[in-house]
Amino acid sequence: MFIHNLADVQSKNIGEGTKVWQFCVVLGNAVIGKDCNICNNVFIENDVLIGDNVTVKSGVQLWDGVTVEDNVFIGPNVTFTNDLVPRSKQYPEQFERTIVKRGASIGANATIIAGVTVGDYALVGAGSVLTKSILPNTVYYGNPARHMGYITDDGVLLDLDFRDKHGNQHKLDKHD
Repeated sequence: MFIHNLADVQSKNIGEGTKVWQFCVVLGNAVIGKDCNICNNVFIENDVLIGDNVTVKSGVQLWDGVTVEDNVFIGPNVTFTNDLVPRSKQYPEQFERTIVKRGASIGANATIIAGVTVGDYALVGAGSVLTKSILPNTVYYGNPARHMGYITDDGVLLDLDFRDKHGNQHKLDKHD
């Protein structure tokens, strides 16, 4: 494991091979898996669970209630929320739970509203505002984010008719 000397890492629950870069803050109860890359200027609160082989790019804050499963990519400046009715110095009994499932990717500057689930291998486009849960292997983008296509587990983008950019038809067993 590598922790940059300019990072404030209070957690002891960080997996082997994980790198935490400068100006990150990781609170004491956070759990980060192995072989992750936590880029500079990331804040990770206490009630956060990050799986293995996750990339969290610069400028991301992971607030209480966020779970990130294995092999997820979170782009720069992605914003997560955890309170649907925020008020200064007024806290809910429990923060909303947000789950980013295995293999999903979230593009730069996307906003993920509290309480949603991003399905396995789904893709949220850059700059999108995701206000509802999305199914595995779906592509959502826009404000608010809308279903615009599909994506295979290995990253081939498909339109709403399951065709790739060359017009080849694909089949996703998860959506039959």
